[in-house]
Amino acid sequence: MTPTHLIRKTPIAALVAALLVGTFVSPLSYAQETPPPAPVAEAPAAPAPEAVAPAPAPAEVTPAPAPAAEAPAPEAPAEAPAEATAEAPAEEDAGPSVELFTVNNVWMMVCAALVFFMNLGFACVETGLTQAKNTVNILFKNAIIPCIGILTYALIGFNLMYPGFGEGDNLWFKFAGFGITTDEAGITSAYNAGYTYWTDFLFQAMFAATTATIVSGAVAERVKLSSFMVFTVIFVAIVYPLAGSWKWGNGWANQMATPFYDFAGSTLVHSVGGWGALAGAIILGARRGKYVDGKIKPILGHSMPLATLGVFILWLGWFGFNGGSVLSADPGLVSLTLVTTSMSAAAGGFAASIVSWIFFKKPDLSMTLNGILAGLVGITAGADQMSPMTATYIGLISGALVFFSVLFFDKIKIDDPVGAISVHLVCGIFGTLAVGLFGAKAGGEQLMSQIKGVAVYGAFTFVVTLILFSVIKLVMGLRVSPEEESEGLDIGEHGGVAYDIPPAK
Repeated sequence: MTPTHLIRKTPIAALVAALLVGTFVSPLSYAQETPPPAPVAEAPAAPAPEAVAPAPAPAEVTPAPAPAAEAPAPEAPAEAPAEATAEAPAEEDAGPSVELFTVNNVWMMVCAALVFFMNLGFACVETGLTQAKNTVNILFKNAIIPCIGILTYALIGFNLMYPGFGEGDNLWFKFAGFGITTDEAGITSAYNAGYTYWTDFLFQAMFAATTATIVSGAVAERVKLSSFMVFTVIFVAIVYPLAGSWKWGNGWANQMATPFYDFAGSTLVHSVGGWGALAGAIILGARRGKYVDGKIKPILGHSMPLATLGVFILWLGWFGFNGGSVLSADPGLVSLTLVTTSMSAAAGGFAASIVSWIFFKKPDLSMTLNGILAGLVGITAGADQMSPMTATYIGLISGALVFFSVLFFDKIKIDDPVGAISVHLVCGIFGTLAVGLFGAKAGGEQLMSQIKGVAVYGAFTFVVTLILFSVIKLVMGLRVSPEEESEGLDIGEHGGVAYDIPPAK
């Protein structure tokens, strides 16, 4: 990683003090936990899913078991006589008002758009941290991944991830059929108080594409394009949805005595992608010239401005990633989630910059950027369960962790051009375990459930993707020729280059 030489000294003590000041609010609902019957609606004493209820409890206290019942909904004033409630129209008891449902659904669509925008962030980061001669190839992969991802997730993935597990079903696998379709109820609050069937699909499809994008960074600059596209189809259509069904689809991980908890995907998205990235990097091998005579030779990225732009786009997109995982426009929980997300990201970037400065004697921009991403990944599993202070601690640990992880994988000669394994796998594991260590759910039983979840998800994803990459390598080849790698994948795979003027050395 190239150290940067421009940094402005800031009053660090004042900055840290300011970051640690905030309100401590406890989450009262869980995102992505049981998608179709998710949040509780804002109707008085209604059994419907949860939507926009305030979150009044202190942050580090176990949430109340029935949050919606604690706060009267705006549509039902406290002064209303009991008999008026009994005579209310049936449709009022069935779910939220049309206005509330619309607000929830619009928020979910905005979040889906923000998560979609993250594809540009990943493209910028991966392009900036790799060599100029591979720019077109990197951009093409990041353009084709969402195209493949949305189509395959619609055809197979969505109904594999949310098959509707019932009593007596095998909680490890169920498939609800090909394609996406719904009846009239699917576009009303009868489907869910927070979103329609179509919004649900779109939001989840954006998550699915992200997992393959994570793998793309770790295998950059030497993987055959056609082989990677085949991998993406299988990974997004089958591997990710099957793993996701165990928790978010109400499979075995959600039905343990103490359910495994992953709010927005530290494990289900980031670690799953990270395990795939590790398997791909191992099977593919290092880039030519990376490890010579037992020494590590840095292969520098060609555009730190592009990488920096990408990280800030990703930070923005994470507001949709985590904020949308509330699955409604709940003002208390959404605002808390966005605050904890930002606190962890800021702390991660700060920690990585300080640690790299200490060890490298100069501040390293690439480490700082990966530190921001590490903080974002680290908080994702428990963004709704942590106070702002706790989120800051998680970010600080994640930022330091990603620095040492990058050095570790280099030392054992696993070549990861963008640090995807360290950011998404290592910090995803830490963020998942943090749910059992900190915040409202902390405790021995929860920690054991988190450990079990991490172990099972890791074993499944790593073994399956290791086999998948091995089969692709055997059948159609996985790596470009040495000549093509030296010349650049832009020429070899695409017959053109990204830049008319050679970038500065």
